[in-house]
Amino acid sequence: MPHTHREFTLMKETKIKIKGLNCYYQQKMVLKGCRGAFEENAITTIIGPSGVGKTTFLMVLNRLYELIPNCRVEGKVEIKLNGRYLDIHSLPLPALRKKMGMVFQVPNPLPMSIFKNVAFPLRLSGVKDRKYIKEKVKEVLKDAILWDEVKDRLEDSALNLSGGQQQRLCIARAMITQPDVLLLDEPTSSLDIEAALKIEELLEGLKERCTLIIVSHYADFTRRISDNVLTLKDGRFRNHGNSS
Repeated sequence: MPHTHREFTLMKETKIKIKGLNCYYQQKMVLKGCRGAFEENAITTIIGPSGVGKTTFLMVLNRLYELIPNCRVEGKVEIKLNGRYLDIHSLPLPALRKKMGMVFQVPNPLPMSIFKNVAFPLRLSGVKDRKYIKEKVKEVLKDAILWDEVKDRLEDSALNLSGGQQQRLCIARAMITQPDVLLLDEPTSSLDIEAALKIEELLEGLKERCTLIIVSHYADFTRRISDNVLTLKDGRFRNHGNSS
């Protein structure tokens, strides 16, 4: 059924709340008093002109902005974890990144095998149970609609996968820690139509287990997949609506 816009109403629980959010690159103010709420177990797509701060907003949510020299943030961002709203800056960074995964516009597989790519976040967090790791890798590759394509070559380099396969691999890798929120920056922009449709199918299935916040320039993608649409303009969310 095609999506049509209607008045924005939060029907589900709120997963992330933002209020008075400012972000500066040196003296340039990119986000200006942003405020809003993001539904739990829903797909919210952020749209708007190039250069208005959509990617910056995602980087604020999981504190990647802290890696950028002379970038600073003011205001409050809260995420609901175990029934309580917690300020993202009160959480240890590894704990936040585990709960708030991110997938980038250009797939970034590591120069290692398909299996090791997906297992990497578990090993990084200290998991050593090989049976558990093997089971989780299989589970998330199935969730990423990739298992049948790679199950016989898990030891091959992930760099040999197609662009669409690499993007699904990166989503599987982000999902293996069971994040509450998955942030995706233009996840289909570098893919052909067939690969992009597979990503859409994947994302629609993932919202049953996590909250998805997506940046996209593509109107058709936004219309097909979004539960809510926010427009970022002049540093603020100027208008917003549901899609259904």
